[in-house]
Amino acid sequence: MSINTLDDADVLLESVASTQEKAAALAQRLLESVGPALELLTVELGRRLGLYSAIDGAGIVTAPDVARLTGYGERQVREWLDQQAVAGLLEVDLDSPRRYWIPRAHRAVLLDPTSPVHGAGLASMFAGVASTFDAVAESFSDDGAVAFARFGAPVRHGLEAIHRPGYTHALATWLEQLPDITSRLENGGVILDAGCGTGWSTVALARRFPLAQVIGVDLDGASIEEARRNAASAGVLDRVRFARADVGDQARLRAVVDRPADLVTVFLALHDMSDPQRALASLAAMVAPDGAVLVGEAKVDDEFTAPGGPLDRMFSAFSVLHCLPATLAEGTGPAHGAVLRASTVVAWSARAGLRRAARLAIDHPTWSFYRLDP
Repeated sequence: MSINTLDDADVLLESVASTQEKAAALAQRLLESVGPALELLTVELGRRLGLYSAIDGAGIVTAPDVARLTGYGERQVREWLDQQAVAGLLEVDLDSPRRYWIPRAHRAVLLDPTSPVHGAGLASMFAGVASTFDAVAESFSDDGAVAFARFGAPVRHGLEAIHRPGYTHALATWLEQLPDITSRLENGGVILDAGCGTGWSTVALARRFPLAQVIGVDLDGASIEEARRNAASAGVLDRVRFARADVGDQARLRAVVDRPADLVTVFLALHDMSDPQRALASLAAMVAPDGAVLVGEAKVDDEFTAPGGPLDRMFSAFSVLHCLPATLAEGTGPAHGAVLRASTVVAWSARAGLRRAARLAIDHPTWSFYRLDP
């Protein structure tokens, strides 16, 4: 830009100042992101090592108390306790020796896996994604694939902990949006829970419809093994079956589900399936003519927006660091990623031979729901 007048100089100075302000704002944003990210890892430390459970069992503790209860080093334990108090996760009596306890309001968030406010699963998920970062970075120079199993138990259990409260407390209200389907399932029928993970959605469906046969399928073998154990602990294994299966393999699905399903559920899993269009077509072929498919997916903007809102930012980041690499490892079909917009669900449904795709009026903080009819 050539400067010929004082007005040109003023414009240039304003441009420089604006650039500096934006740079400072981004630097501040990155700085402010570090603390919450690290705190998530300390929450996972407390969950994984049983530190919260030890404190909860004892009520009020000192660092030597927790060290004795857990068998961990007192110096490390004291550092963690102080950090948790500084972060406001624990409360502390500053008299010597310091005594710590879990505030009543925080107990469900940190310790109760069925509570609607349970949040420790987010820390597990973050830790699992962080631990696989090197593999994801290396995959960029190859085919981009990082197998779901490589992310390990933290991601598997993190997903379970994040979603289990919704299945436990809210699934019945979600299904109220499908009154014709629920009335039929009250008297029996078949439900196929596709992408069931560790099985808590399948368990919740079995509890809601005690006369129905519920079949959970997932591609991850470790998840299926845990799903069977979870169903047994919930007392529903007599009417629930689990199978390891690729949802896009229609022949395999027909071997698992021997008659048309009255309801197919796909909770935050369609986007993770290799060639999700093929998977949806396979599921459509499994539904009875008067049945339905219920899809729950990430609540994102209907159109790509940059900068995006908080949920678009979160799901986009998960997509880069976990969802897309894991999907690319499942097969050669086109992988989609975590950000699945309504227009794509509608287009996939039409190509799968489903005559209608309607977004349902279900209030959920992070999911959108769709009913797809054959």
